[in-house]
Amino acid sequence: MLKLTLGYSTLAERVGNINPPAQRPDWNVTIIIQNPKNIAWRGEGLAELMLREDLQIHELESVGVAKSRNQAIWQAKGEYLVFSDDDIEFNAEGLEKAIKFLDDNPQYSLLLGQAVDPAGKLRKSYPEVQQELTKFNSARAATYEMIIRVEAIRQLGVWFDEEFGAGAKNYLGDEYIFIVDLLAAGGRAVFVPITLATHPFESSGSRWGSRKDRRARAVVFTRVFGPLAPVIRFGFGLRRMRELGGPHKFLLFVLGI
Repeated sequence: MLKLTLGYSTLAERVGNINPPAQRPDWNVTIIIQNPKNIAWRGEGLAELMLREDLQIHELESVGVAKSRNQAIWQAKGEYLVFSDDDIEFNAEGLEKAIKFLDDNPQYSLLLGQAVDPAGKLRKSYPEVQQELTKFNSARAATYEMIIRVEAIRQLGVWFDEEFGAGAKNYLGDEYIFIVDLLAAGGRAVFVPITLATHPFESSGSRWGSRKDRRARAVVFTRVFGPLAPVIRFGFGLRRMRELGGPHKFLLFVLGI
């Protein structure tokens, strides 16, 4: 069995952005292409990628990154699966360290690492030491920071909620919900300060300014905490008052409107 599958999610018109690490005998690359308009995407610019012997490609007629992640879980041939978008550059050494940690710690079904921006700076404030994940400390997880133990996830029956994530109405929070659902199913997850990838400066998780952004975040907390969501949004919103846009918008966020 292969050790690691690198699972890329992309749109048909963006396949050419993908730049996987060099081929290795124990890794493979799976690309899930969202192509509802049946765009002809195979071209000369993809010749090098298409010649890779470790490559498998699956097309979906639907949109939504969560659907792509679920297809990657279903199609993965590796013992482990790391998720990726088409604008990610992986740190092969970091992936090796993460795999070794999971090999040595079979109690964990998911490892959450960290990422840097193109300038080499950590993209956000991460813990400095290993930390067990809970629903209270994993809300800022990004998909390209996550490596899963594939068979454990399948056996637990945990999948990405397709009502959330890029391409869905609720375009945030799919990673957080996946982790929470994993914990609820009896799995364990851990943060380890290993740098896995480089990601551009901007991402959907960094958007705060609009009513749409505020409501998308509010719905995530409703999904995770149910009736307790307003209390959790209050505590979260106090720490992010400025990003939310001030006291009035903070109150709207708490109320979920």
